[in-house]
Amino acid sequence: MAEQFPDRQWGSRTNVLARAANRLAATKPGSRLIRAITPLDRAVLERTHAKYTLLGPIGAPVILLTTIGRKSGRPRTQPLLYVHDGDTLYVIGSNFGQAHHPAWTANLLANPTATVAIAGERIDVTATPVEGPDKDAVFTRFVDIAGAYAVYRSRTTRDLRIFALRRV
Repeated sequence: MAEQFPDRQWGSRTNVLARAANRLAATKPGSRLIRAITPLDRAVLERTHAKYTLLGPIGAPVILLTTIGRKSGRPRTQPLLYVHDGDTLYVIGSNFGQAHHPAWTANLLANPTATVAIAGERIDVTATPVEGPDKDAVFTRFVDIAGAYAVYRSRTTRDLRIFALRRV
């Protein structure tokens, strides 16, 4: 069995603040607000190697994913919610239900090697697209973490990309 990923989640997804944040995130203005605070959250996550996040008090499991830009060849870092499954982390390219895929998903399709910062550690990973019935099961787990994912999927006609991240 491969080595387990660390797991650091603080706060609670069931407290009043978390429930309100989830409802807000499902709205278009809420999605815009989250996109607006992403650079600040990225700064906090980078300084702490993803040990702390602005979304921590609401129990949001957040990692920093660094991919290699498919056009630039330069590192590109994005904070993302994830589903923790022991030796696998799952990430989803919801892009808040926008019409286009987020750039980091195309980066992973072009070059599946990446780095994850989680719980104060940086770990090299390889990404594999999740397809078929497994994809539906993983998507359900994302909805369990944040019900807004169901809304994001309903906002777009594109198929949301999901990746399994495993240690190199």
